[in-house]
Amino acid sequence: MTQAARRRSYEEFLSRFPEYASARSLDELRASDFARLDERGQTYLDYTGGALPARSHIERHMELLLSGVFGNPHSANPASSAMTALVERARRAALAYFHGGDDYALIFTPNASGALKLVGESFPFAPGGRFLAAADNHNSVNGIREFARARGARVDYAPLAVPALRLDLPAVRALLEEDDAGERLFAFPAQSNFTGVKHPLELVEEARARRWRVLLDAAAFAPSNRLDLSAVRPDFVTVSFYKMFGYPTGVGALLARHEALALLRRPWFAGGTVNFASVGAQRHRLARGEAAFEDGTLNYLSIPAVEMGLELMERTGVETIATRVRALTGWLLEELLALRHSNGRAMVRLYGPATVEHRGGTVTLNLYDPEGHLLDYRRVEELAGAEGISLRTGCFCNPGAGECAEGLTGAEMLAGYALGDDINLHSFLRLMQDSGRNKSAGAIRVSMGMVSNWDDVSKFVEFAEGFRDQTRLGIGQVTFDIDSCRVVRDGS
Repeated sequence: MTQAARRRSYEEFLSRFPEYASARSLDELRASDFARLDERGQTYLDYTGGALPARSHIERHMELLLSGVFGNPHSANPASSAMTALVERARRAALAYFHGGDDYALIFTPNASGALKLVGESFPFAPGGRFLAAADNHNSVNGIREFARARGARVDYAPLAVPALRLDLPAVRALLEEDDAGERLFAFPAQSNFTGVKHPLELVEEARARRWRVLLDAAAFAPSNRLDLSAVRPDFVTVSFYKMFGYPTGVGALLARHEALALLRRPWFAGGTVNFASVGAQRHRLARGEAAFEDGTLNYLSIPAVEMGLELMERTGVETIATRVRALTGWLLEELLALRHSNGRAMVRLYGPATVEHRGGTVTLNLYDPEGHLLDYRRVEELAGAEGISLRTGCFCNPGAGECAEGLTGAEMLAGYALGDDINLHSFLRLMQDSGRNKSAGAIRVSMGMVSNWDDVSKFVEFAEGFRDQTRLGIGQVTFDIDSCRVVRDGS
């Protein structure tokens, strides 16, 4: 596209999405803290995978570490005490950011998955109890079902409604209304990491009113939305801070209502989690509150960077981020749906809502050739990388949303399971193609975040346009033949 054409396209975009201009402060932030993107010609569209760290955030953290002496918090010596003070300050800052007040405790974990495992392994599942999960969930939530089953609890999935892949609310409410004698846990994401769907947070109170404990996965939601725990009050919330502001990695959190935390029963103890432990008596007493759940030594040198990241979010304005992400997502959806081959066939299939209503900045799709055959998303990712575009492909650790999106049946999934230890995403895709099913086992995901701009999104649209009328994907000297589903050398 020529510069003049790009300028006309941008002006037309602004006329359709004038709210984009109200977030100009993000352009200034990109120039000051993320200049490396444009200096290196990089188009980053993987914010759901992880946000990018701001230069000033890293510099501020490094300055702190180099200006003090900080030791392992589990002591009263000066270096340890100084570190303890910073860890507790970060804990208070995170609770304040999410408006947890005095009702919530915050437990630092390695990531959101670690927080989810804490809940799963400690929840009092038993015969007569139940674990209900949305079909649209990350595998780290799905894994909780193994704890529930091992202890005799019933496991159910709340279905999705096609084609938007939102929770089927009548079915969800019917499942919530069923009575059980034991403890019950309902888990769903505030925002899907697969489709970007924002599931209704009203379900939290509806479920709690029916005597359910509620686990809300906010990992994909928190980077561009405000989660206010004084208004929405789940029993457990999980987040990963690197998804919010890119740095530090290796630090997440479980926010838990105090009375829900008291319900959990840890299956073991570790260093730092006990007030008393004896080898001779073979007895132990867990510490109170969050200390009982923070196993061993925390990633203590990184934790002060959490407070700095939250301050960056506050200065930037999560509402400002949301405004820009919404505008970019709306334009991207419209442009992708308009793409057609010369014979009139659609080039793109979207998974999830086709509008920005109740959805975030995660857009998942597949590309198809003029005859309606699926283009291999793995090759698309390679070609995108050659253009300096960072996107993500695969199933995004969310099999339920993918199965529903592609209409994969239980029988087909069992056929994949029957492959034994040889099963992986690629072998399952081969199985589907060999059996004549034009179904995908994965997709292409592009996602916007804090400093995404129109140039990023328009570059991806131009890239997608390049597949018009193509049935073969070239990878350097290698070509992927869609019809035979095999790699061949040029000229062969």
